[in-house]
Amino acid sequence: MSNNSTSNLKQQFKDNKQLRLITFAVGGVLVVLVGYLLYRQFVYGPANDKSKGGFYEALNYAAKDSTDKAIELLEPFVKKNDGYIGGEDAQYILGRQYMEKGNFKKALETLEGVKVSDTYVRVYVVGLQGDCYSELGNYKEALSKYEEAAGINENEKTSPEYLFKAGLVAEQLNDNEKATELYEKIRDNYTMFGQQKAIDKYIARTKNKKVK
Repeated sequence: MSNNSTSNLKQQFKDNKQLRLITFAVGGVLVVLVGYLLYRQFVYGPANDKSKGGFYEALNYAAKDSTDKAIELLEPFVKKNDGYIGGEDAQYILGRQYMEKGNFKKALETLEGVKVSDTYVRVYVVGLQGDCYSELGNYKEALSKYEEAAGINENEKTSPEYLFKAGLVAEQLNDNEKATELYEKIRDNYTMFGQQKAIDKYIARTKNKKVK
């Protein structure tokens, strides 16, 4: 019984360095976990909810083509709400506004920093990066981004649109084999695509270039 006494247990704990380290480590993890949960509930949660509706005025200006005013409102909002849902959505809109101004480098930098959970929005975030690279003449990166966008949340609308853009930039790279492959994928898999009736012409064009 004496070995199980409180004093003995305390002494064993004191003498066992490994046991002490494990106990302190577990205690430390619990403190961090509790702190994180409290932060999510009382700090992040309310701030995240507040961010969701905080950029509508800027969005209205963007819809009215008041690009400069939209940028003026969005820049501080994005900076303040970075990491929150509203902040990330606003950053996506800000990237589009920079594109409207023709500032493709800044637009690309902004869009690369956007982190959204909505896969449909993610498609356009990546697709717009492809547009920026294309405007900057970096067709290799544009091709990569367009193919990535086409593969996110594969559907009858955005997938063929970005595959078609990928085909066009593949032609710019004189990679006619790749372009043909992309156009044929549209023909075979996306019958509702708006350019479907003309897709055979694109396939014939790139196949003829391959022969030459």
